[in-house]
Amino acid sequence: MIPRSQMVGRIEDVRRLCEIFSGGAGRNPGLHVIGTAGVGKSALLDAVAETLTAAGTRVLRADGVEFEADIAYAGLHQLLLPVLDLVKDLAPAHRAVLLTALGFQTGPSPERLHLVNATLDLLREVAAERPVLLLVDDLPWLDRASAVLLWSVARRLPAGTIGFLAASRTGAESPFGHGGLAEYELRPLDDASANLLISARYPAIAARVRARIVAEAGGNPLALLELPLELSDSQRAAQEELPAILPLSERLKALFHARVTALPEPTRRLLLMAALDGTGDLRALSAAAEKETAGLSALAFAERDRLVRIDAASRRLVFHHPLIRSAAVTASTLTERRAAHLALASVLPDQSEHRAWHLAEAAIDADEKVARLLQDAGHAVLRRGDAVGAVAALTRAAELSPDAVTRGRRLAEAAYIGAEATGDILNSSDLLRRAESTGSETLYTAAAAAYVLTNSDANIDTVYRLLVGAVEGAGPVLDAGDPAVIDLLHTLHLVCWWGGRPELWPPFFAAIDRLRPAPPPVLALAVRSFPDPARTGHSALEHLDAFHDTVRRSSDPMLVVRGATAGVYLDRVGEIQDLLWDLVRVGRDGGLAVRRHLGALMHLCMESFLIGEWAEDQKLVDEALALCAGEYPFFTWYFQFNQLLLHGGRGEADAGNALAEQVIRWATRRGVGSARIFALQAQTLVSLGAGDYEAAYAQAVAITPAGTLAPYTAHALWGVYDLVEAAVATGRDGAAEAHVRTLRELRIDRLSSRYAMLVAGAEGLATPGEAGIAHFERALATPGSDRWAFEAARIRLALGERLGRTPRARTELAAALDCFTRLGAVPWADRARRELRAPGQPRAGSPLTPQELEIARLAASGMTNKQIGERLFLSHRTIGAHLYQIFPKLGITTRAALRDALNALGDTV
Repeated sequence: MIPRSQMVGRIEDVRRLCEIFSGGAGRNPGLHVIGTAGVGKSALLDAVAETLTAAGTRVLRADGVEFEADIAYAGLHQLLLPVLDLVKDLAPAHRAVLLTALGFQTGPSPERLHLVNATLDLLREVAAERPVLLLVDDLPWLDRASAVLLWSVARRLPAGTIGFLAASRTGAESPFGHGGLAEYELRPLDDASANLLISARYPAIAARVRARIVAEAGGNPLALLELPLELSDSQRAAQEELPAILPLSERLKALFHARVTALPEPTRRLLLMAALDGTGDLRALSAAAEKETAGLSALAFAERDRLVRIDAASRRLVFHHPLIRSAAVTASTLTERRAAHLALASVLPDQSEHRAWHLAEAAIDADEKVARLLQDAGHAVLRRGDAVGAVAALTRAAELSPDAVTRGRRLAEAAYIGAEATGDILNSSDLLRRAESTGSETLYTAAAAAYVLTNSDANIDTVYRLLVGAVEGAGPVLDAGDPAVIDLLHTLHLVCWWGGRPELWPPFFAAIDRLRPAPPPVLALAVRSFPDPARTGHSALEHLDAFHDTVRRSSDPMLVVRGATAGVYLDRVGEIQDLLWDLVRVGRDGGLAVRRHLGALMHLCMESFLIGEWAEDQKLVDEALALCAGEYPFFTWYFQFNQLLLHGGRGEADAGNALAEQVIRWATRRGVGSARIFALQAQTLVSLGAGDYEAAYAQAVAITPAGTLAPYTAHALWGVYDLVEAAVATGRDGAAEAHVRTLRELRIDRLSSRYAMLVAGAEGLATPGEAGIAHFERALATPGSDRWAFEAARIRLALGERLGRTPRARTELAAALDCFTRLGAVPWADRARRELRAPGQPRAGSPLTPQELEIARLAASGMTNKQIGERLFLSHRTIGAHLYQIFPKLGITTRAALRDALNALGDTV
C-alpha cells in the first residue's frame, strides 16, 4: 500500500524501512532518518506508516511543531493520546506519573526515569496485541522534555515488538547526540525520478524547462514541485525565456532565505555576485569582488555554514544546493543587484554576451549602446539554435531603445523569431502589437504577421498578399545583406510553395532579381532546387556539394534545415542526415526551437520512408504530430502525408483514404495547394496497394497530366513511377509512353540516382514484352539503388513478373518478397507471393524459399558470396545472412556439405 504517487523514487527506501520495523526479534528497534529540507522525509514517514499499518502494526505518531517547542511533554501527549485508555491498566505509580506529565492531573513534577519506565510499561500494554511503531517527524521541533524522554525510551525498547522512527533535517541539533539511534540518510532523488515526478505533476511542461528545474532542484522533491508554480504558462511551455535565477515559492523561501540573510553583509554581497555570475569562476568573482568588497575572504562564513564550497582544482565556487543561489538573489535588494551586475560587467570582455546581459539587468533608463550589445547577443544565441533566448534578448533590447523606430524594429524581429521558430503565437502577437504601436513598419512586421496568421486559421492567399505587399513596398533595390529582407523572402518562398499554384511565383522571382549584390547562397540554391526542380534543378546540382560543406561548418540549426530543404527534391537529404538527427536529439531534450526540431523531422520522416526504415518513420511521425498539436498546427498536414505513405505501403486502404480526404478538405479550405498535392500522391500509393488502378491513375493525373510535369509542382517528381504503373495497369499505354518521354526530355534521370532508377523502371513498365527487361535491369543496376528499398523492390517485383516462369524470375520475386516482408508492405508482399506460388515454381515440400534455393545452388557450385551477390544483385553480406539461415534448414554446418544436402532433397529441388 505504498502511496506511489507521492513516493516517486522512494519505493526502495520505503521497502528497506518497512523491513527494519517488521523483522521480528533481533532487529534494531530505533532509526533516525536525516535529510535536507524538502527532500521528502515526511512523505517517507507517511508511506512507512501507511504500509506498516496495513500490515497490522499500531503506529503512534507525533510531529514536532515550532509553537509547541516550549510546552513540556507536548510531543509525548501527541504520541500517547490514542492509547490513553490503557493507562488505567498500569500500576498506580506509573499511572499517576503519566497522567501528571500529560496534564490530566496535578502533582509534583515527574522524575524522568520514573516517567521513562511508565511510558515503557504503557507501550508494552499496547504491543501485547500487535507490534507498535513510535514515529516522530521534525524531531528538532519537538519540545525538549519529550525529546529527551523519547531518547531514553528508544534506547530501552524491547526488540521485535516496539520500534522507534524519527526524522530530522540534516545538520539540525539532535537530542540524541552522537550516541543515539542508528542514522538513515535520505538522499536527493536521481534525475530519472526527478523527471518522472515533475512529469506526473506537470505533464505539459516542456522538456527543456523540465531539465532546467531538475538541475536547479538538485533532487529535492519539494523544489521540483514548487519551482514550476512560479513560472508562467508560456515559460513552462518553453515559449518564453526562463529567468537566469528561478523565482522561489514562499515555501522554498522559508527553507533557504534564513540561511542567507543570517550571513555578514560582505558575504551576502559575494554570494549575490556568485549567483548572478552563474559560472562559478573564482577569477572573475575575485576581480569583481575587489571593486565591491574586501576580496574573497568573506566567503569563509558561507563555507563554514555549508552554503558553498570551493573546488581548489578547478578554481570554481559551487553552491551546495542550487536553490541557495536563487535565495541569494531573491533575498537581495534592487540596489544590491544593480551594483553586482555592474561589477561583473566591468570584468568581462566588451563583446561578451554575459556582459551585455549584466549591463541590461543593471540599466534603468534607455541606453542604445547596451541595447545594441544585447541585440548582437540575441543574434548570436539564435545562430546556436536558442530562439527563445533570442526573443528575450531582442525584447529587452527594444525596452532599452531610445527611439520608437528602433524599438519597433527590434520588437518586430522578436515577434518574427517567436512565431517562426518557437511557436509562441500568443506572445508573438503581443510583440507584434507593441511593434505596430510604435508607428514603424518593418519587413519583420510582415514576416511575423505571416507566421501568426498561418498558425491561426487564415487562408494562405491572405498571408501571400501581405508578404507580396511588403516586398513590393520595400523599394526598387533590396539589400541582400539585410537579414530582414532575406528572412522575408524565405518566408514568401515557403508561402508560394504552400499555395501550390504557378501564378503565385512571379512576385517572388521579381524580388530575387532586385537583390543586390546577389542572393545569399542558401536562398540562391533554394530558388533553383525547390520551386520547379524538374526544370531548374540541374543548375543547382553543381552548388550542392559546396553548400553542404558550408552547412557542416556552421552551428546554425536554421541553415541545416534550409540546406536539407534545398536538397530534398534532388534526393540529397541523406548527405546531412546525421546533422538532422543531431537537431532532433537536441530538440527532444528541449534545447532547440520547436520549428527547427520539426524541420529536421520533416526531412527525416521522408528519408526514413524512402530507405525502408518504416518502423523508425512511424515513431518520427508520431513525435512530429505531437509537436504540431502543441505549437504548430499548420504543419500537421506534412506529417499526415508521411502517415498516408505508411498507410499506403502497409496496405491500410481504409485508413489511408479517410486521412487523405481529411487533408484534402483542410487544404481546400485553407488554400494550401501543396497539401492537396501531397495527399493525392500518397493516396495514389494507397490505391496501387489496394489494386484500384483506375483510382490510382485519376489521383496521379490530378497532380500532373500524363505526358507532362506540371510547372511549379515539384512533388510531381515523387509520383513518376506511380503514374506510369497506373497507366499501364489500366491499358493507357500511350499515356505511359508519353510520360516516360517527358521524363527523358527533361533529363529527370540526371537529377539523382533515385530518379535514374525510377525513370528506367518506368520505362521498363511502358515498354512491352522482353524489350522492357533491359530497362528494369538498368534501373536495378543504378549505383545506390538498393538504398531506396521500397521503390527498388517494386521494380524488382515488376521485373520478376515480366521474366515469367524462369529461375531468374524466382530470384527477383523472392528478393522483392524479402524486402516487402521486412517493411510490412503487405499488398506488395502478397503480390510477390502469388507470383512465386504460380505454376512452374518450386513445390511446397522444399525446406528452402525460392531465393534460398537459388543461393544454395550457386554456393554449391563453388561461387563465392561476392560472386553470388553480383549474380543476384544483392550484397555479399545479404548472401552470408541467407547461408546462415540455409545451413540449419538443411541440417549441415559447412559449405562443403551443400551439394550432398541438395541432392538429398531429390525431386523437391
